[in-house]
Amino acid sequence: MSKKITAYKVTKIFPSPRGQVVAVKDFSLEVEDGEFVCIVGPSGCGKSTFLRILAGLVPATCGTCAIHRSPDAPPGKPLNSVVFQEYAIFPWKTVRDNVAFGLQMRGVPKKERFRIAADWIQRVGLKDFADCYPHELSGGMKQRVSIARAFANDPEVLLMDEPLAALDAQTRAVMQEELLRIWESDRKTVVYITHSIDEAVLLGDRVILMTARPGTNKASFTVPFPRPRDLSLSSTAEFAQLTYGIWNLLQEEVHKTMEGRAR
Repeated sequence: MSKKITAYKVTKIFPSPRGQVVAVKDFSLEVEDGEFVCIVGPSGCGKSTFLRILAGLVPATCGTCAIHRSPDAPPGKPLNSVVFQEYAIFPWKTVRDNVAFGLQMRGVPKKERFRIAADWIQRVGLKDFADCYPHELSGGMKQRVSIARAFANDPEVLLMDEPLAALDAQTRAVMQEELLRIWESDRKTVVYITHSIDEAVLLGDRVILMTARPGTNKASFTVPFPRPRDLSLSSTAEFAQLTYGIWNLLQEEVHKTMEGRAR
């Protein structure tokens, strides 16, 4: 396997009325081609900031961060797509048009982009809602549209920033299984931000733990469970042992964050 993502000592400093705020400091990460990596850490530790730097949405203050394009990638293939926590879909477009939007921006002919969109709409279970508008959909359905659009655009890398955090527990569980099933079909490289240790262990090949702000590397855990996976994995003793081990280290950073806010 080859390195698809490399980040070395990434630091991000934001100006504020009280002086400079160091959000991320000397954070490093390597991700193999086809690997699903989850990043967890306490609130405000810089997880989302790092993802935005990786996506090219904000610049790093210092350090290096790169997604390496495959030498055999066809012309026009996007390097990455981002799925945010918020439902970043167009309210004036139908489900079909939202899913096809990235393809339209790449100049894919209408017939072909609608064929691709229809395939992904079916994969996420929205076949009967292709002509609906976002206001007609539930929160879980809207997020399925976002995920379908990201996959339909066929990026080399998917960057996902807590895409299931706003969903209720039942919908979130369903979406976790759907995401596992969808990812299994082509195993794209994924960097996935989450607050949920259970979710990180269920989805990921590795779990990267960040410290309290300024966020940097604290620990890395290899997830040993074979694929394909489903929610039944979370009922096993081995799953509980790994998630508890991660929590033991994470809670130290959560306490630091809470103490910092109390000052």
